[in-house]
Amino acid sequence: MAAAPLPAPDGPLVVGVHSATRATTVLLVDAPTGRVVARGRSGHALRERDGGTECDPEEWWRALTDALRHCEPWVRQAAAVSVAGPRHTVAVLDADGRPVRPALLGDRARAAARRDRLIEELGGPRAWAERTGSVPSPAFPVATWAWLAERAPSAVRAAAAVRLPHDHLTERLTGRGVTERGTASATGWWNAGTGAYDEEVLRRVGLPAGLLPPLVRRGEAVGTVRTLPGQPLPEGALVAAGTGDAMAAALGFGLRPGEPVVHLGGSGTVFAVSTRRPADATGAVAGLADARDAWLPLARTLNCGRAVERVAALLGRDREAVEPAGPVVVLPYLEGESIPDLPFASGLLCGLRHSTGAGQLLQAAYEGAVFSLLTAVSPVCGGPVAPDVPLLLAGAGARSAAWRETVRRLSGRAVRVPRAREPVALGAAARAAGLLLGEDPAAVARRWGGADGPWYDPVPRDEEALERIAAVLGGAGALLRPGGAARRTGSERAVHDVQSDVPVPGVREGPGHGPDHLEAE
Repeated sequence: MAAAPLPAPDGPLVVGVHSATRATTVLLVDAPTGRVVARGRSGHALRERDGGTECDPEEWWRALTDALRHCEPWVRQAAAVSVAGPRHTVAVLDADGRPVRPALLGDRARAAARRDRLIEELGGPRAWAERTGSVPSPAFPVATWAWLAERAPSAVRAAAAVRLPHDHLTERLTGRGVTERGTASATGWWNAGTGAYDEEVLRRVGLPAGLLPPLVRRGEAVGTVRTLPGQPLPEGALVAAGTGDAMAAALGFGLRPGEPVVHLGGSGTVFAVSTRRPADATGAVAGLADARDAWLPLARTLNCGRAVERVAALLGRDREAVEPAGPVVVLPYLEGESIPDLPFASGLLCGLRHSTGAGQLLQAAYEGAVFSLLTAVSPVCGGPVAPDVPLLLAGAGARSAAWRETVRRLSGRAVRVPRAREPVALGAAARAAGLLLGEDPAAVARRWGGADGPWYDPVPRDEEALERIAAVLGGAGALLRPGGAARRTGSERAVHDVQSDVPVPGVREGPGHGPDHLEAE
């Protein structure tokens, strides 16, 4: 899919790539001004196997080439490129760089049991948080590799390299395999204190350090584009290190410390840049590194856009057709939930009356999803956030009036909606421009206006709705935890003894499912 090319650029061009789960998006950007000169997009073929989702890494390369061709002829003048991608997809490659098996996406269910054993083997949730910055979710590469070692030992024996998607593509472009701290921080095998791979973790999961790419320093070029048949990027173009999708989005918005982002996609994500290294033993906040020299605490809820769309479909209503909710409460935990930590929960409806309308039920579903996201803002920012600090609202849901107005009403905060609809690709482009121009990529993105967009003033916070949702959530423990402690894993029982930083009345939280990728919008 290609858009019509825009007018000729003024200065050198840079390429930002977002190799997401389902598709690859490319932006060709004028480095001095941030003007998007061309864009391209190409989908990936996925398949289900062994209870999870997989993708042939050759699909990433094909989609990248395809998306770049949509940006011709200007792409042939590109001076620098950077690739961002999902943090929880693992490719296992042979000595020739070819996949040993399809890449494993960060599926939660199949690696959950192995993740639980890992947490216990290395001292429990607090020890993991202090060591790696995060209590790993089943989606973390460390859990995926441990699962693979048990279920596909022949693939492990044949492995000569382990790569995340953007690092694999960077290596294909340059011939050099590297990674950086932002990417490494989301694997579970990087030590947040030392800034190096954790030898004890690697030993526990049987992953030789030699299979992993070395880390490059901030601002260091990976190399240049090689001569590659069928690849429209020019030979000799600079290649900046890639990074994870959340880290690239933070660059694309030019975030400064303490500016919270609420990303409304199929699932919901809250993140902010921080100068302090996070180590949340509850697992609600993943203590990730950013793509520069700071940190990127991040929390994820499982139920956001997908859950609300499902409720709208059940009601036979357009998803914007909401009415004031009144006394009804919907907790739309259709996939369990991670904040609060309710992995076995299902959706809950409370307060239904003869007078309740479909539009009220739909609005209540929005409120239940937004409540969980807002609960994560303070923990992600390291404490209470001043009332005058706005929320930067991103993702497909940010363009929805129903989502936006629900966030404003339940937060009592101003909301800003960036015009940039591909912040991950834009952040990758800013990284490439920073390398080319010798500038801080976040400063580049701020000059480009990556976070610019409509501003919506605050409205009075709806305390009644917040109290109503909190009361239902606090009193529904038996319904939201079917089977009780007997259904919890050992690590979940241990973490339930740790006081949570997430103030949800009546609910104690644990590691949950942790963060996942920011999907293409």
